[in-house]
Amino acid sequence: MTKRPEISRRQFVGSAISAATMAALPLSNLPRSREKEPPSGSAAVGASTGFEWKDEGVLNLVKSPHAKLRNVPIHAVTIASGFWAARRQVNVEKSIPSMEKLLESNGRMDNFLRLAGKSDAPQRGPVFSDSDVYKWTEAAGFALQSAGRPELRNLADKIIKEVVAVQEPSGYLNTYYVGDRAKDRMTPEVQRWGHELYNIGHMIQGSIAYYRATGDRTLLDAGIRFVDGFLLPNFGPGPDKKPIFSGHPEMELALIELYRTTGDKRHLELAGYILQGDDRIKVPHRGYVYHFCGIPFTSRTHLEGHAVRAMYACCGAADYYLETGDATYWKTLNTLWDDLVNHQMYVTGGVGARSDGEAFGDVYELPNFTAYGESCAAIGNMMWNWRMLAATGDAKYADIIERALYNGINSGMSLDGTLYCYRNPLGFDPSGGDRIRNPWYDVTCCPPNLERTFASLPGYFYSTCADGLYLHLYDNSVLDWHLENGTPLKVQQKTNYPWKDGVDITVTPETPVEFTLYLRIPGWSDHAQVTVNGKAVSGVTPGEYLALRRKWEPGDAISVKFDLTTHTIEANPRVVDDYGRVAVQRGPLVYCLEQLDQPEGVALADVRLDVNQKFSSPFQEEFRDDLLGGIVALKCAGAVDEKSSSRAGLYFRYRPETSKKHATTLTFIPYYAWANRASTPMQVWTPAVNA
Repeated sequence: MTKRPEISRRQFVGSAISAATMAALPLSNLPRSREKEPPSGSAAVGASTGFEWKDEGVLNLVKSPHAKLRNVPIHAVTIASGFWAARRQVNVEKSIPSMEKLLESNGRMDNFLRLAGKSDAPQRGPVFSDSDVYKWTEAAGFALQSAGRPELRNLADKIIKEVVAVQEPSGYLNTYYVGDRAKDRMTPEVQRWGHELYNIGHMIQGSIAYYRATGDRTLLDAGIRFVDGFLLPNFGPGPDKKPIFSGHPEMELALIELYRTTGDKRHLELAGYILQGDDRIKVPHRGYVYHFCGIPFTSRTHLEGHAVRAMYACCGAADYYLETGDATYWKTLNTLWDDLVNHQMYVTGGVGARSDGEAFGDVYELPNFTAYGESCAAIGNMMWNWRMLAATGDAKYADIIERALYNGINSGMSLDGTLYCYRNPLGFDPSGGDRIRNPWYDVTCCPPNLERTFASLPGYFYSTCADGLYLHLYDNSVLDWHLENGTPLKVQQKTNYPWKDGVDITVTPETPVEFTLYLRIPGWSDHAQVTVNGKAVSGVTPGEYLALRRKWEPGDAISVKFDLTTHTIEANPRVVDDYGRVAVQRGPLVYCLEQLDQPEGVALADVRLDVNQKFSSPFQEEFRDDLLGGIVALKCAGAVDEKSSSRAGLYFRYRPETSKKHATTLTFIPYYAWANRASTPMQVWTPAVNA
């Protein structure tokens, strides 16, 4: 194939086997599902019930030797009416079903049906189009882990059968590299740009989510067959095998989760080999930068290149550390994490500064209006921090998870669940004709990625550990699970978080038992008050987990009160786009200004925020249940710079005494809710005035 420049996924577009034949091929040793299911929460972690598939979390860390925390299954947490319940309901009732219809109408399933002789439609979509179907399947799998939905189950079963029907006897499965393109399969150049392993990585992840929801191995067996029958015999280290270049990291984390599911160590070893890179495939230096693969992961010293690729590579490397304890991986992961939070991350938890290459920029390069902040990259940020949290139990990672989830991820889907942001800028001017939310992108990686994230959300609320339970996220919810010693446990949260400052938690073990409940105190809360059965608890520290160790009795009550004071935030002065500007944050939510909320005739480009601290609370809070699904809106004194709005021309001699301002009131809404009404200017960072 001809060489291509380093371009974004948005720019780069580029014989059947029956199910009976597939079933006859050898598989890895994987426990099969039984006819009956155990009651929820009835078995201790690691106990053999024959239903392990049902009780595995977003990650199956039960046997991961270097995981301090273990995931709880999605079905163990029920999210009740509150902040996330409405989002998740829209996701499962509108987003996931409508996305399936869009996949059908845009040819994604025709690509499979054509190979089975059931369609004469031509191939449509980029080379990575198969992954759209697999991510949708993962979203369906996570949704089915929360509740049985027969219509969704039947639809997913139909799609899975259509997918596996075209798997070749070798195990190879890809709808793009067929026919005349078959000769290019897994060639070095196609490994760079062809997304073959990326597609299968998403297939494996989707198949595992579906297996954990239903016990159905159909798609999982197909993924195993691709790895065991096609990849392992032909690719890997050594002179008798061909090299692998990941191209778009994704296969690495999928292989490790497959290893956790099958117990086949070859899957872990193959992931380690891919993370190490193979110098038999040579690419220009810019290729190693852009693809964020091909050289040893442990040689990386900073985040660079394509942001989603980098986040997924870090996820795979963190998974590898959790299984191996390789200290060089842990050192590199911490070096890259420090670079992320100190130099490269937006206040919304988004990552990826440049549209060109959908890439990280230089240190402190965080533009607002041209920010890329791809939804998939924010999701990758959350996924990576989830793994770092599992390794350590350190609340700093949970703080980033919450920041990304409530802001940079939550902004990616419209409130009605039918429109999506591919990029999530922190400033927007619609006068150029850009439509930030759309129902469909030919590169449609972000919509099903958002759908699988919201569907899997219950699995992120809690973790178990050897001596107790970690509580990471707050919302109306009930945990019905067990401690690692097997003691059944229920934990109920009642709260109006993040709008109100209080959370009431009821702890109900089946029998009195001593354990530690690690309660996360968010870093954004300057102070917090915690009581247990009405008695104040000392040692509450923002940005840390509060260890509450006691003999817990059924009905023990914890009360938490956070500091929800609205704050203005400034960036490092080296972030030139934010110099002299402030952002507004209340609790976990970053706020923004939209033009249509401001007084008539006031342009966002001319406003200044009055940060004079004469008043104890310069922000007035108002809960609006009639606005954007119910939000707390913020009002603050501001000013309109008349000099800015009245001058024509480009450059002027600086005369500060000529600057005239008149007072106004500015109205802020949560960033996640922007672009859900009319097309209007928006900004997160606003110039500040101190007088």
